[in-house]
Amino acid sequence: MKKLLHLATLPTVFTLELTKTKEQPTEQKLKRGLQNRHIQLIALGGAIGTGLFLGIGSAAVLAGPSVILGYAMAGVIAFFIMRQLGEMVVEEPVSGSFSHFAYKYWGTFAGFASGWNYWILYILVSMSELTAIGVYVHFWWPEIPLWTTSLFFFIAINALNLSSVKVYGEAEFWFSIVKVAAIISMIVFGIYLLVSGSGGPQASVQNLWNDGGFFPKGLLDKDAQGNFQGLFAAIAMIMFSFGGLELIGITAAEADKPEKTIPKATNQVIYRILIFYVGALIILFSLSPWKNITTDSSPFVMVFESLKGFQFSLFGKTIYFTSLIANVLNLIVLTAALSVYNSCVYSNSRMLYGLAEQGNAPAFLSQLNKNHVPVKAILVSGLFAAICIVINKLIPEKALEVLMSLVVSTLIINWLMISVVHLKFKKHKKAEQVKTKFPSFIYPLSNYICLIFLIGILVLMWMTGMKLPVELIPCWVIFLYLCYLIVKKQKAARA
Repeated sequence: MKKLLHLATLPTVFTLELTKTKEQPTEQKLKRGLQNRHIQLIALGGAIGTGLFLGIGSAAVLAGPSVILGYAMAGVIAFFIMRQLGEMVVEEPVSGSFSHFAYKYWGTFAGFASGWNYWILYILVSMSELTAIGVYVHFWWPEIPLWTTSLFFFIAINALNLSSVKVYGEAEFWFSIVKVAAIISMIVFGIYLLVSGSGGPQASVQNLWNDGGFFPKGLLDKDAQGNFQGLFAAIAMIMFSFGGLELIGITAAEADKPEKTIPKATNQVIYRILIFYVGALIILFSLSPWKNITTDSSPFVMVFESLKGFQFSLFGKTIYFTSLIANVLNLIVLTAALSVYNSCVYSNSRMLYGLAEQGNAPAFLSQLNKNHVPVKAILVSGLFAAICIVINKLIPEKALEVLMSLVVSTLIINWLMISVVHLKFKKHKKAEQVKTKFPSFIYPLSNYICLIFLIGILVLMWMTGMKLPVELIPCWVIFLYLCYLIVKKQKAARA
């Protein structure tokens, strides 16, 4: 513990008491190597991942077509959160993002807790994505163990991030290009199948309400076995899909001209949600009855795979729908999962770097290599994410479900803190009579709507059989507070 903290090395940006500390040397700062096109595609790609391609299966089984409404509702909340974070980030584009704001505008424990909660959140997301990657690979090679696939891609993506932020940005740019092009192509092709009648006799917009109605399982009911079902029962799984949108805030310290790129990327969130989630799901549920969807594989892959027996006409030629389409789709959703994991490695290392700068993590984690990459922060984060490989070895059938439930709990804590910190940030700026450059949407009403919605999700999780993740939240907060007291004591000793 003696080497845990070095108070004297804390930079000005993270220290409340010291305002005249020397500037950090340029060679010791993160490099602004992410250009506008990187930021736009990182933000765009952040909305397309495992939550859309794989997580929708569990939600659809619980609620049927009504999950479309659930995604729209959760998307609005995500947009409100993004605007709140965006206002703070544009005003102060620093490493550590909302951990910095919590530290500065709420208090030292808030900064400590939000940073470490975010870090553990994306450790869990990393595990979920690595597990999902294995599920996608099983589509082709079911004989390959889940843990083997996880290990291979774990090594590959971490190696990529160890080079430079520009390499990460370039990789994420092309990952996102593939995802965006794929989802738009699926929507356009799905519309063609519906309009032309080439999707077969089961393909019809009437699938949205014919098979038990738009709310076939109600809002919150119990089945014959006593398990909860309905739209509200699926809301936790739906929320999982939106984790990662706040990555825009993490890129601020390495973004070129953040005052221009961050607002543009943030404002596009609501349109991405409407197109990529609501639009894609309307097509998905129209092409095949919702009862055909299972939790075993991606619903998108399954629906298009079921169409392989049909043929359609294109430019006067008869085209036979083969399983090639499903294979291409599976490759696309695999790319999506790799993209999200790539972003997890990036964001986790930068948050750990920011915590080290605050003095809330070991000082060695703030060290950068010649390419301005926090190598040690990447390696330490990777070490914890590797626990996923062990989980996939021990409980491969339940791994994704368990990890997703834990992710939702930490994600809700994360979003709750962003909304509360934003209220305090606005109060502080108002007292200083500062007019911010990128005001949030309908402040403060949007903050209160978000807080009520997020607390409501925790209540629903506790009611619908997801008690453990909810009950672990107080334990997690208490654990963080005990760690904070230890760190605080160390700081006092160093001072």
